[in-house]
Amino acid sequence: METYGRYLNVVDVEATCWVGRPPPGQVSEIIEIGLTVVDVQERVRVEKHQIMVRPEHSTVSEFCTELTGLTQEQVDTGVTFAEACDQLRREHYADSRPWASWGDYDRKQFQRQCDATDVRYPFAAMHTNAKQQFAFANGWPKGVGMHRALEVAQVPLEGRHHCGADDAWNIAALVLLMMARRAWPEAA
Repeated sequence: METYGRYLNVVDVEATCWVGRPPPGQVSEIIEIGLTVVDVQERVRVEKHQIMVRPEHSTVSEFCTELTGLTQEQVDTGVTFAEACDQLRREHYADSRPWASWGDYDRKQFQRQCDATDVRYPFAAMHTNAKQQFAFANGWPKGVGMHRALEVAQVPLEGRHHCGADDAWNIAALVLLMMARRAWPEAA
């Protein structure tokens, strides 16, 4: 059993999406889970993970492929959503580690999809909205997108924007910056 608070999971998801409303019978579903593990004590990113998730009630649109770089063929090789949630708990201690995401979309998408599919929610209650925390740290009334936050912080974007694994890695860099500036909650 690891020491509580030693590690923080930073999570970013990509989901099926369309220009406008979903086609009839389709819903937005997680197709990629990016996860970066941050060693809070050493203040470094120690692991980068990507979990491909096979959608059950939607397909990857051309717009979604342009945005995320993910194709239907790629996500078809993924695990089911239930298997992904189990993997988050077993391999990444998601149900006992604090975690963060950029905004509340990722947390709410997991809650919606878990409720809709009767899958056990994989995360601990200790969630920090990094977007909100970054805005607070900068004295702003509201948050900005991750890409803009990287520009403001003068931190280079690594990888592809809207790739869950790369976005989680970049969000973790912003989290580490906030930690260095003592602008990150101690309990998170």
